[in-house]
Amino acid sequence: MRITEIFFSIQGESTHAGKPCVFVRLTGCPLRCTWCDTAYAFHGGTERSLDSILEEVARHGCRLVEITGGEPLAQPDVHALISALADRGYTVLIETSGAIDIAPVDPRATLIMDLKCPGSGMADHNLWANLPKLKQRDEIKFVLKDRADYDWAAEKVRAHALADRHTVLFSPVFGEMNPQTLAEWVLADRLPVRCQLQLHKYIWDPAMRGV
Repeated sequence: MRITEIFFSIQGESTHAGKPCVFVRLTGCPLRCTWCDTAYAFHGGTERSLDSILEEVARHGCRLVEITGGEPLAQPDVHALISALADRGYTVLIETSGAIDIAPVDPRATLIMDLKCPGSGMADHNLWANLPKLKQRDEIKFVLKDRADYDWAAEKVRAHALADRHTVLFSPVFGEMNPQTLAEWVLADRLPVRCQLQLHKYIWDPAMRGV
């Protein structure tokens, strides 16, 4: 597998926000979202063996692990890593764009599927056939750039009854959308979603890597 970085930090998003977590960031992504904050993971990285990755994760002494990117599911070997971590009793989170078939993912992992809104420039890459493949504990995230993104995401939540089965996360693009504005829209519409912030960007410098 080609790895950009492995680090120990506070989980900044999802229902696990605030918990200590080991992050395994894979290299490469087929998408180019306008607001992407991890473009440094598009290229480069280091080829690592499965054993070396598992050894480094174990050294951090934390049972929560997130595999992210880039787009981690773009590397077929990631499935061996997911299963190996689950075999060792880790709680495994997978951050994915939803543009790649999730069927091969080990069911013991929890998926956090980041469906792409129009403001990302990548909405046409959403693989809607993934939705019925999600497990109940999997989470769906929408990153919102503006009111148009909010309206689009709200319509998808209603049309697919997403909140009936999953935790749905609405996240403002950091530095572009005021979180208060998003919260007020959600309250006005009584939308059954969870507003979330990227917690790590409020704790550390938003441009800092490895946090």
